[in-house]
Amino acid sequence: MMERPPQWREALAGLGGCLLLTVATSPQYAGGLPPFIATPVRPVYHGQGWILALIPILATVVGLCLLRWWPFLLAVAGLLSVPYVWAQLTGLSYPLVLTFAHSAAYPLALVGVLAGAQSLLGNGSPRAGAALVGLAFGSRLVGSALVGPGWLYSDPSRPAWHAGMTAIALVALIPAARRIRRGDGAAAGPPDTSPWAWQRLRLVIAAGLAVCLVLPLSLLTTERLAALLDVSWSSLYRHEAVAIAVTGVVTLVVAMGLAAVAGLWSLAAALAVATVQVAVAAPLILAFTALSAMGPVRWLGALAGAAVGAAAASSRWRVAAAGTLAAGAATAVLIAYAATTGHPEKLAEQQRVIPALLLLVLVTAAATAVAGATAPVLAARGAVPAVLGPLVGVLAASGLQIVQVTYLQDGLPVSSYLNPVFHITTSAVLLLVAGATIGGLGVAHHMAERWAERKRAELIRQEAAAAERDRLARPIHDGVLQVLALVQRQGSQLGATGSQLAKLAGEQEVALRNLLTGGAEVARPGGEADLRTALTALASPMVEVSAPAEPVVLPSGPAAELVAAVEAALDNVRRHAGQTARAWVLLEDEGDGVRVTVRDDGVGFDAQRLADAARAGRLGVAQSMRGRIADLGGTTSIHSHPPEGTEVEFWVPRQR
Repeated sequence: MMERPPQWREALAGLGGCLLLTVATSPQYAGGLPPFIATPVRPVYHGQGWILALIPILATVVGLCLLRWWPFLLAVAGLLSVPYVWAQLTGLSYPLVLTFAHSAAYPLALVGVLAGAQSLLGNGSPRAGAALVGLAFGSRLVGSALVGPGWLYSDPSRPAWHAGMTAIALVALIPAARRIRRGDGAAAGPPDTSPWAWQRLRLVIAAGLAVCLVLPLSLLTTERLAALLDVSWSSLYRHEAVAIAVTGVVTLVVAMGLAAVAGLWSLAAALAVATVQVAVAAPLILAFTALSAMGPVRWLGALAGAAVGAAAASSRWRVAAAGTLAAGAATAVLIAYAATTGHPEKLAEQQRVIPALLLLVLVTAAATAVAGATAPVLAARGAVPAVLGPLVGVLAASGLQIVQVTYLQDGLPVSSYLNPVFHITTSAVLLLVAGATIGGLGVAHHMAERWAERKRAELIRQEAAAAERDRLARPIHDGVLQVLALVQRQGSQLGATGSQLAKLAGEQEVALRNLLTGGAEVARPGGEADLRTALTALASPMVEVSAPAEPVVLPSGPAAELVAAVEAALDNVRRHAGQTARAWVLLEDEGDGVRVTVRDDGVGFDAQRLADAARAGRLGVAQSMRGRIADLGGTTSIHSHPPEGTEVEFWVPRQR
């Protein structure tokens, strides 16, 4: 299937959103790391800190509820960033309320960009959508590169860059916003579902509860945690990494459960992207520090890596490319560790530009490609914004908290910003895990798509065959079948030859009717059978079968037993009802069960005759009919009033 031309308005707006994400992750302050690769600490809020915690949560939930209007979400995020960027540019202060408003800019921008990617994926532009998902990840790494180790090097031109990128982003949003306002844009959620369908709501609920985890965990003080672990609180004070890791474990377990609520595919994709996000932190710290005095080289290297990763994500072989880049990045990390004899911090201390730049490009490309490769898996479920935004963010934060317990020497962390770099082999292992995960996810998705395609092809084939039979049935019924029926009725009046013609005409009429009703297609996938087709095959010149137009599907075992009981009833008609007796079979699908009625116009019999036959050892009715149906959990009714014929009624439940 050829891909339709990309929706340039959506793609342009998505790139504008990536600029906003770059600005959001490269703030102007001295010291510390940007939030995207920072090692999280235990959440503690007091005073106005609760407001700063609640606003991003509310912004995330509101954004997930308004995915249809994602260009406007990006516009709001850009406008909320303007006062902050203006204060950086001019050195002026702004009211505290704008600080609270600015905390909503990042989650709105992230949800908006991912919703734009979902819209592209849903509009038949999977390559552009996957590339945008990768850039949503890579642009935050570029923002981190703009800052680098802020206490070592301060870039006075950064506020001007922020102002320019914000202005360009707002302009880029205009075409897509105008299209959405006219009602031409596509929804960025699960296809063919209403806004309040469970398929949509469960994504919002899972993501909203995930970002809310920070609030109850902030109440888990050191004393309370020590009581839960049955250790002294002074031990946890001395070993803060343990307390942070325990908090991370709790967060990880709950977040994985919430991701599972969103779906197993969502859980697998979230774990792959979160793993690679945890893996890139230490290598980026090393590369940023080594390139601390070379600002343009640092962020250009990150930009080149993001471009390579986005190109890999947009290719047809995105899964293989992502796995290869992840393995390549892991190899580069291990080489850096081995080449420095187990002291990778030497690259930072000696400011080795080429090795650090290569490491930066490979790690950024691998992270971008892995994120973009998950997009097609989530696109059909409308889960890109909820899963790759809030859920991945919470899982990655908890993973960064847990991995801190591996950054120890002699049981304690080294008091250095480069402490994660000393244990960079952990990142190499996580990169390999992320590559293997995305490979397995891609193979599973490919197999699921192939199975779905085969199922669709089979349904199309069946519908085409049914339509062709219906098309042929009308002229044949009006012509050929009527002629055969006329020959069957009047042929016996023409002597021996006429009787033979009548018999042959009757047989051909039955065969032609079976052909028109699809009599050759009894078996169905999944161990099921079409009861309508099986009973229609029993028709003959003396037996007329009436059945619904649609297939009546039962498990193959009960269907075979029910057909055998009907055959036994028809055999009794031939043996006991008289040579000229005719029979009629009526099939009814009652939803919870199936009812088959066999009626004849023969001589009938007295009710006592069945009891006499059973006492004489003739158990045809008792075993061939009643016994079979009783084993299926059904019922058999037999009514006969001589000389008006006999009626046998079978009822079988659809599920016993």
